[in-house]
Parts: sequence; structure tokens; C-alpha cells
Amino acid sequence: MRRGAVALAVAGVLGVAGCAGPGTAPSVPPGTSAATTPPATTPSAAAAPDGTTASPRVPDRLAPSDWVAGLTTPWGLDLFADGSALVTERDTGRVLRVDAAGTVVELATAPEQGSGEGGLLGATLSPDETALYLYYSTAADNRVVRHSLSGNTLGPEELVLGGIPVATFHNGGQVRFGPDGFLYVSTGDAGDTRAAQDPESLAGKILRLTPDGAPAPGNPFGTAVWSLGHRNVQGLAWDSEGRLWASEFGQNSWDELNLVEPGNNYGWPLVEGEGEVAGMTPPVLVWPTSAASPSGLAYWRGSLWMAGLRGERLWQVPVLPAPPETTPSPGASPTGDVAAPLVGEPVAHWVGEYGRLRAVATAGDTAPLLVGTSNTDGRGRVRAGDDRLLRVG
Repeated sequence: MRRGAVALAVAGVLGVAGCAGPGTAPSVPPGTSAATTPPATTPSAAAAPDGTTASPRVPDRLAPSDWVAGLTTPWGLDLFADGSALVTERDTGRVLRVDAAGTVVELATAPEQGSGEGGLLGATLSPDETALYLYYSTAADNRVVRHSLSGNTLGPEELVLGGIPVATFHNGGQVRFGPDGFLYVSTGDAGDTRAAQDPESLAGKILRLTPDGAPAPGNPFGTAVWSLGHRNVQGLAWDSEGRLWASEFGQNSWDELNLVEPGNNYGWPLVEGEGEVAGMTPPVLVWPTSAASPSGLAYWRGSLWMAGLRGERLWQVPVLPAPPETTPSPGASPTGDVAAPLVGEPVAHWVGEYGRLRAVATAGDTAPLLVGTSNTDGRGRVRAGDDRLLRVG
């Protein structure tokens, strides 16, 4: 299997990831090799050890249905408890609610739309659905704002966090509440590669905030920063064991899937893809940019689901349970130990069928998986009905 180690100079040149093409299978860093058995795809539910019914499994054929069409570059996506969806459009600045029948209601419009990859990006609901959080670009910064929410009525905008560096490219933009009740925010390096390594900068980071925007208790540096060394993270998801995963754009060679731990440094700009640099955490999986250019990420029915823009496919990455902690036998040497694999063999769905894919979300294993296309973003081939939301399950 091809490896993806690409060591970069600190002053490495900036560039947009490579053009779309027939992708190859992802590579796995040493010590985290993927399992060779494909994931189960039996549609029936399985019995859990305690006799209860386990979560539904992934359908044999991942056949989506159109839920809503005629959108313009949908970016942010979250789900209400009633099954309706919260959707943002990057370039128009519209905040939308889509009900189960596919009826679209406009809730608001962001005051500024930005340029290039900036604009109205991520969106998430507070756990109790009384507030809506948005990430959008202005001429001066990227910022996270909050609106109170009652039905389809939004209250005035409140600034949660401003001053996130902004640029034409690499704005990050995902916002998600974690299982700990805190708000996680992904930011890009905004074209300044050195900022990703600067713990005082908000660029090239994953941030962890209280709902009001203060650094969350327990953050590793006592600031808003949760992890650093990121180029452009646009997908955040937690698995069934509460582990945080992030999908990250590479530069010209390798995109990444990272398992995020507090205080860890994920290498950018010193490393793109796999690379052995002291004090830096390698990715769990890497893909050639032609096979991924990843954006949205969700955890559903035992797998991570990662949308590919240039790759024009939906990657399914089965997540394996964390191995139990064991106590080594007296006198045993750790030399030569091989780390247990974290993921199974990735599977590509819909290669080239729906074009560029960006937004992914679900409300849980018994709910559908939602995927948004991104063919109207100026880089895709617009198909009839684009952009659209697809629904699986």
C-alpha cells in the first residue's frame, strides 16, 4: 500500500489541492494499519450481547433519495429533533430550515458573505435547540455567532467568538457541540502556515468553547485551543466511544483523517500526510487529494462518513472499538508491539455519481444520513437540480 509521508519546509509554499481524478485507496500510517475485512452491510439489525437490538446496520446498497433540490452551495448542516434540517448556503448567506417533506423556509441571512472559500459556513443547534450557532466570514475576520431560536424565529445576533483569521482560502468553518456539552470550532490557517503552529493564534486549530464563547474548562493550554497544527479542518464527528475525529484538507498530495486528542500537534506545515516528526501526531488515514479533498464528516451506524469534494465520493470508514487497557506481564518488553488498528478498510460510495460532496450530518443511528452536494460552488459541474440534499436510510 502506498505511503503518504511528505515532509515540508516551514516556509512551504501555499497551493490548492490537486485536480480531481481517479482516486486510489487511502494509506494507513505505521502502527495504525487498517483491517482487511470489509464492513458488514447486512441491512437487518443485529442482537446485542445483552439481548437488546443493536443499531441498524448500513444498507447493502447505499441508495440515496433526493430530499430537497435547488440549493446554492450548502455548507453547514445539522438536524432538529423533529427530523427537519438546518442548512446554510455559503455564497448566498441564507440560513434555511427544511422539513420532512422537503419544504424550505428561510430563517435569516448572514450580514456578510465573504469571498472565495469564505462566507456562511458551519451551523449547529444547541443541545436543547434553543439557540443556533453560525460560523461566517467578514472582511476582517471569521466569527462564531449565536441566535436564540423559537420555532422558526431567530433572536438578534450575539458574538460568541471573533478575531479568527480570514482569507480567500483555508477558513475552516465547522461548529459542533461535543458530547461534553462544549462547542468545538475548526479553523483554517488562512494562508499563514506558521500560524497553525502558534499556540497563541486562532488559525489552524480546533477550538473548544463554552456556549458563551469562553475557553472551556480543562483545555490543555488554558486558552480556547484544543489542538493545533491543522491546515484546514472542515469536518468534526464523535464516535460511539466519545472520540473526536477530524477530516482535513492537505496541500498538494495527502488529505487526512485524524483522531483528535487535547493538546496534540497534527504537524502542519511541517508534515503533510504521514511523517515522523517528534512531538507531532500522525493521521490515522491519508488519501491522495484526487480521491478526497474532504469536508463534512459524520458518525453513523459504526462508521465515519466523509464527503469528498474533488474525490466526488462518500468515504465510509468503519471505526473499531478502542482496545481494552491491559497490564503488561512482569518482565515483558514493549519492543516490537504493534498498535491495534483504529479503523477498518475504507469503502468509497457514489464515485462520480453526484459530483462534489460537502455537508454530512445525522441525528443518530436510527435517523437518516444526510449528504449535501456542492456543484454550484464554482468548481463543479452543475447537474439538473443541483445543489441537493441526499438522504440515506
